[in-house]
Amino acid sequence: MIIGIDIDDTITDTYEVLVNYSQEYMINVLKKEPIMKHGSCDEAYYTRYLYGWNNNEDIEFLKEYYEIVMKEVKPKTLAVEYLQKLHNEGHKIVLITARWKAKEFDIREITKRWIEEHNIPYDKLIVNAENKLVAAKQENIDVFVDDTFKNCKMISDNCIKTYLMDSRTNRGFEDEKITRVYSWPHLYMKLNDKTN
Repeated sequence: MIIGIDIDDTITDTYEVLVNYSQEYMINVLKKEPIMKHGSCDEAYYTRYLYGWNNNEDIEFLKEYYEIVMKEVKPKTLAVEYLQKLHNEGHKIVLITARWKAKEFDIREITKRWIEEHNIPYDKLIVNAENKLVAAKQENIDVFVDDTFKNCKMISDNCIKTYLMDSRTNRGFEDEKITRVYSWPHLYMKLNDKTN
């Protein structure tokens, strides 16, 4: 089986790191109370929506913190173990991330180093995937896993089995074609469920 897997908030706990830095940014730079305006968000990079920032505030935040966040994130509990298990069972793992290119640093290189540092098995890495459906089709993905509902919806609507990794930002979204999973053990169980 060829499994397409997102990185941020699917393999990692990016939300926790991003929210802490965005709180610091709101307090120290924007001089605002760091109150979240929205809980659910259909976007991969959600700080603008959670806080109601304008585009310039969001861009300035990412200029300051994007590289730091990408280097600091840690794998979700048991993610590495279950990725290794899937890979050892002969499944091909294609990491498909929307992490975009930055002028100040090489996001592909930072991501590769992070993957190696955390012993994450993979067969291919696709960075800056603006449209994950295109990447999924090019790689002949059998199964897709992501935390962003919009990506899951687009891919499931094109007849690829899709799993939505539960997160604080996607709990307001449901679709009968998308299976919500709550952890890596849960995902592994679902991938091995022949009735699923």
